[in-house]
Amino acid sequence: MSTESTEIDAAPDTGRMLTDRDLRSMYWRSTFLLGSFNFERMQAMGFCITLMPAIRRFYPSNKTEQAAALKRHLEFYNTHPWISSVVFGVTAAMEEQRAKGEEIGDDTITNVKVGLMGPLAGVGDPIFWGTIRPVLGALGASLALTGSSSAWLGPLIYFLGINVIRILVRWYGLKWGYERGTAMVSEVGGGQLKRITQIAAITGLFVMGALVAKWTTINFPGVISSVEADDGTVTETTLQNILDQLLPGVAALGLTFLCMWLLNKKINALWIILGMFVIGILGAWTGWLGL
Repeated sequence: MSTESTEIDAAPDTGRMLTDRDLRSMYWRSTFLLGSFNFERMQAMGFCITLMPAIRRFYPSNKTEQAAALKRHLEFYNTHPWISSVVFGVTAAMEEQRAKGEEIGDDTITNVKVGLMGPLAGVGDPIFWGTIRPVLGALGASLALTGSSSAWLGPLIYFLGINVIRILVRWYGLKWGYERGTAMVSEVGGGQLKRITQIAAITGLFVMGALVAKWTTINFPGVISSVEADDGTVTETTLQNILDQLLPGVAALGLTFLCMWLLNKKINALWIILGMFVIGILGAWTGWLGL
């Protein structure tokens, strides 16, 4: 074997098992994170495929451990696809320490993943989808609409700009997550990992609560009372008006708790989604649900 190939296969830092080749393989695999997106486990298949080079490195001859690790990472996962590289790195670091004998259970790895999903989605969506993409799109469109000889720069600026940012965020997010994750899980004995897990979980709950209140709308248009004024004006009070006065968003909160309860009862997520479709259609048709 040549000296150059030996350097490539060597671990990037003392005590770390993943090589630069492993990280590059994980990076390229992560670009297909949404390739098998589904409504039951969202990005779980893409997450599992991305972690496969690390799993093979950590458990090279133990097929049982490889299968158990793959099964761990087939659980529900969904966050912003670019910034998700940070989660890949942190998870790889936790799997590495587990392979070295650290007492890191399946629940701990899953809890860290779930705890990071919400906050990272809350950061990635507004920054990349809500800010960078519209800004680059507006800049590119303004150049394209000039009609001058430089109009071709508009789509080029958008295409190159968005992809350069995507590549940098994915690559350095993966490396940073792996490096910081290794330091984080090495302090598991001092309770650092437990505190970070709790902080991530609490932050994720706050983000998910805000998303439920912002994006979930349930309207009950049923009229409870109708009052006609002397001038002939009719004022109607609907069930939704009463609910909004008592506790805005209570219907969305109730639906969230109902879905959580059904999931805890091992009801398939696809059946829950289908049930909400049916209830929504029947509710709109009968008039007890409105837009």
